[in-house]
Parts: sequence; C-alpha cells; structure tokens
Amino acid sequence: MTQPPPFRFFPLRVAATRRLSPSLIRVTFEGFPRQRLDDFEAGGRDQSLSLFLPHPGQDAPIVPLDAGGDDADDGYDGSATFAAWRALPEHVRAVMRSYSVRAQRNRPDGAREFDIDFAIHDDGGPACRWALQAEPGQRAMVLGPAVADNTSVRFRPPQDTEWTLIWGDETALPAVAAILEWLPPGTRVKVWLEVPHAGDRIELTTDAQAEVVWLVRDEGAPSAVEAVAAAEFPSGTPYAWIAGESGSVKALRRHLVGERGIDRRKVTFVGYWRRGISEDGLREEPAGTEEA
Repeated sequence: MTQPPPFRFFPLRVAATRRLSPSLIRVTFEGFPRQRLDDFEAGGRDQSLSLFLPHPGQDAPIVPLDAGGDDADDGYDGSATFAAWRALPEHVRAVMRSYSVRAQRNRPDGAREFDIDFAIHDDGGPACRWALQAEPGQRAMVLGPAVADNTSVRFRPPQDTEWTLIWGDETALPAVAAILEWLPPGTRVKVWLEVPHAGDRIELTTDAQAEVVWLVRDEGAPSAVEAVAAAEFPSGTPYAWIAGESGSVKALRRHLVGERGIDRRKVTFVGYWRRGISEDGLREEPAGTEEA
C-alpha cells in the first residue's frame, strides 16, 4: 500500500485576522475550497510549514501546481511543483516564508482551519507587510503536513529528559505557546521569552510546572545568554529547545553546551531569522552555517 506523502500543497484563503499584541497578528486560514484542508494534519508543538503569499497586485500566490503532472484533486504532492516555483522570476513567483502552526481545529460546520501568528517588525519584509493588510477572502498557499508525525516537528525531548529549557524571541513565541500547551502535566520547564514590548506578554496556557521569564527589550532586558547564565538550573537530565534570531541562538547554544555541560545531542536549536538578512538570504547560506 502506497504511503501518503508527508507534506503537500494546500490552497488557502484567509478566514479571519486578530491583533494579539503590539508584535503579533494572528491570521486564521481555511481551505480553498474549504474541504481542501481535510488532509492537513499538524503535529503540534513547533510544527513548521512553508507559506506562499502573493506579491502586491496579485490576487493569489503564483505557484505552478500542475508542474510535473500533479493532479490538483490529489493534494499537489509532487516535488516538481516546488522546482517549478523556484524557476519562476523572483518578482513573479509567490513569496515563501517558514512559519509555525499555532493551532489547528475543526469548526462546527465541519471545515478545518489553522492559525499562524505573524511577528510584526517596523522594518519587516513582504510576509510582515502582507499580514498587516490581510483580510478575509485573500488567497495563500501552503506546503504543509499531511501526517502528524513529520520531520518539521523539531521539539522532541528524549525519554530520559527530567526537565526542559526553552528560550525564544517573538518569532518563536507561537511555537513556544504551542509547546507549552502540549507538555504533559507535571513536566518541569524553565522558559525565557524575549519580546520587544511589555504588551507582548501574551497569556500562556500549560499543565506543565513552568517557570516563565519575560525579557522585554523596551525595559532593558538582558541578552539571552546573560539571562540564562544567571539562572540556577534544576537537577536532573535536561533537554533544551532554543529558537529565534540566529545570532542569539548560536550564542546561547554555545553557553549551554560549553559552559553548562548539556549534551549537544539534547539541544534543539533553530535560527528562524538573522538580523540584517532576509529568510531568502538565510536559505542561500552554505550548509552548516548555523552550527555553533
């Protein structure tokens, strides 16, 4: 029996938008048509996907879904689609950015929908600008999960984990919120969240034994390494998940492995963005650049 592909293209449209904080906008997506999200299966935690957005003046993102003979009714599962998108001129092809699935649910009418929380910056790129003007009915596309257990879920504590360390900035805040909701009751976790403004301290829900420290840049908060280095760690075997600005992530990983003695195999680290470099530029850097 042929196994379904773990990732597929799904056409979307905006169902709703909501400002969560000065730095976060939530966009809720539904399928287009609505039933096209029936096979969308997010794995929770820090589930990531590739979101394709139109350029200004375009009604929908330009993604050649029929490339390589893909059948639109079969979920757009061909790798040729991605290759054909890459071959288009940059000013024509859809803008692609990586985001975390904040939540997925079935609506009372049976349609499936999911949320993406966009981090908003004054000097934000095309995805940030798109989110600021997003309205219901606008079109998008996603290369997302069709099976819940997929390789784009990176938060995977080993079985011998006795406590968890989490650090993230505003770009990682949606993933952190989803991780905290997923953690089993009683899990010991220390969390540091770096955000621009006091109003970005959003409400977090968890059954874990979580100690959360907000690092607000407007209030002169210390750096990631300074904040974590000053903390006393619990006893027991740790697992660390750190994500956000690449420079901060690398520095913190070096501290955890080199100075705190955490096994590097038990540190999951993801550079969501790099100060002064677009995501396109980050993708074009040589493999291994993010290693600390």
